[in-house]
Amino acid sequence: MKWIDIARGELGTSEVPSVKANPRIIEYHKATTLRANSDEIPWCSSLVNWVMQTAGFPTTRSAAARSWVRYGVKSELRPGAIVVFSRGSNPAFGHVGFVDRFDASYVWVLGGNQGNRVSIARYPLSRLVACRWPVANVEPLA
Repeated sequence: MKWIDIARGELGTSEVPSVKANPRIIEYHKATTLRANSDEIPWCSSLVNWVMQTAGFPTTRSAAARSWVRYGVKSELRPGAIVVFSRGSNPAFGHVGFVDRFDASYVWVLGGNQGNRVSIARYPLSRLVACRWPVANVEPLA
């Protein structure tokens, strides 16, 4: 899967303490309509947008993680799928990334802004909101 190869190539990209922003993270933000100029602004969705855009797929162009809830087509958990998780009690907040692997209780997510870097981190299945698969040449649902 081209998008996963691209995402894996970004592993280790991180925020830079005491610097305005890592230029690579600003590149991720440019794939959204927010076009933030700081790596202190949540950037998980920016990374997913950048990865999918770079791979030649439609994107949501939104910096909101929950914008991916209706992207592409519904999918079962499988490596490469886009997953959206709840974050806190506000239903507008979330986290988005790509499935690396999973078991009966957790999903390991290849994503951005995980510990302030692109990494693979574990999330409980109980927080899973959506699992989506990209479809080429199909605009995401709003």
